[in-house]
Amino acid sequence: MHLRRHRLLTALSFLTLASGCQKPLAPAQPAAPPSGVRFAEVAEASGVKYTWTAPGKRPLTILQTIGNGCAFLDFNNDGNLDILLVGPKPALFQGDGKGHFTEVTASVLGSLSGYFLGCAVGDYDGDGFPDLYLSGYREGRLLHNESGKRFADVTALSGLKPQPWGTSCGFADLNGDGKLDLYIANYAQFSTTTQPQLCKFRTEKHGEVLSSCGPTRYIGLRGTLWQSNGKTFTDVSQASGFSTQNGRGLGVAFADITGKGLTSVALANDEAPGDLFCARGGGKFENTGQASGVATDSEGKVHGGMGIDWGDYDNDGKLDLFVATFRNEVKNLYHNDGDEAFSDKSNAVGIGQAALPYVAFGCKFLDADNDGWLDLIITNGHVQDNIELIEDTTYRQKTLFLHNQKGNFTDAGATSGIGNLAPIVGRGLAVGDFDNDGRVDALIVDSEGKPLLLHNESTPQGWVGFDCGGRYGAVLTLKLADGQTRVRQCQSAGSYLSASDSRVHFGLGTGQAQSLTVRWPSGKSETWKGFPTGRYLTLAPGQSPR
Repeated sequence: MHLRRHRLLTALSFLTLASGCQKPLAPAQPAAPPSGVRFAEVAEASGVKYTWTAPGKRPLTILQTIGNGCAFLDFNNDGNLDILLVGPKPALFQGDGKGHFTEVTASVLGSLSGYFLGCAVGDYDGDGFPDLYLSGYREGRLLHNESGKRFADVTALSGLKPQPWGTSCGFADLNGDGKLDLYIANYAQFSTTTQPQLCKFRTEKHGEVLSSCGPTRYIGLRGTLWQSNGKTFTDVSQASGFSTQNGRGLGVAFADITGKGLTSVALANDEAPGDLFCARGGGKFENTGQASGVATDSEGKVHGGMGIDWGDYDNDGKLDLFVATFRNEVKNLYHNDGDEAFSDKSNAVGIGQAALPYVAFGCKFLDADNDGWLDLIITNGHVQDNIELIEDTTYRQKTLFLHNQKGNFTDAGATSGIGNLAPIVGRGLAVGDFDNDGRVDALIVDSEGKPLLLHNESTPQGWVGFDCGGRYGAVLTLKLADGQTRVRQCQSAGSYLSASDSRVHFGLGTGQAQSLTVRWPSGKSETWKGFPTGRYLTLAPGQSPR
């Protein structure tokens, strides 16, 4: 098609010149991608001040470069998102809903310290306030929310045990009893006595270089599934079917992939086959990673799975799976084909080449421009701090923004402002609307720097949001006046070591909302019509949106 068009333009130009025109026809110019997306970095100006530094001497080991996470949450139920930054000394910032944050670490979070890496947010005891779990290296803390006033460390009373190397984690009701269970991924066996700590790389220019070893040099660990008893937890990893994990887990995300009201669990594993634990009811799971097509890429290759997220990118009503991977590995977009089958569409929809050069970690679907199509943000950063001595790439890398144009993605980093930010050692990523203007913002971890708070300043379009009261697993289907539908879920997990705003956001574009159907975690469904848009509404079983 392109060749025929070129020949036609050439022929037209020749004919024009022959007829006496002074200059040929100008070649057709490609249309600019239709994107009104704009982000501005506002962390410092908003009052969010924090710095991550790599511990220990250089070159850094695999433990030293694993990074940290972050979270958007509303800890005091005032309707405004707050910010949690995870590090050796976690920090909490209270938001005013107008774009400004005040640090309240000392009075609300307390003086916690440890080798903390990731976080999960969820109301595990059903008292109406979101609680926290902090994962870490030989760590793990359960922090109970005391009515929005402070967090109390209840780990010792909860039955939860420190994990050898806890990474991403998340809350979800996995047995249908109405209580949020907790899954904690684990990475690898590693200590100060583990050998090798660093590996030798031979280069033409620098000779022998010591740097962080790859993950396959270490024995992978399996994560643990903890069933909630209300206030305490019981390890049900074996009994539930999670003993078939492939290990070296770095990402966890939950979704009802069958539409049966059962929550399944996807795990991203580092240079090991990905796992998909499909729910079979009663808290039992079957690992269908290989059979479903998400264990490897489209060529059957195992990848370095880091971040992970669910989202219906093509608006066909089924949740699809994205997995962030290593440099020169396809960042997999697994399309949900139905019947627990998935196919990798990354290259077909434009993600493949755009993301290929980077080591990807945090990843989240979001509708940045409220056009009704889920876009994708990916944080990137290498795992070897001296990689410039070994390969033709960099330790610090740019953050990607991929704009979704009706199921196909284009790199809109330059036009959105995200691609013009200084390169970082990107790790954790959370999304949420911190100023309640209906445009979803982003929070990013620079493992060797300061947080990035990206304020969404895109061209306004129609939208509506729903606060489901922390009822993770609720599936919302919005029907538009023209018959189109949008499916989203209530969940805070996903990405890498991080937790996002659990409110459910719908971009409407220029369309009009006609009805909303919610399937609650209990299995009961309700439909409403005639609700307002352009604001966040509260949803609860048996009550109209308000």
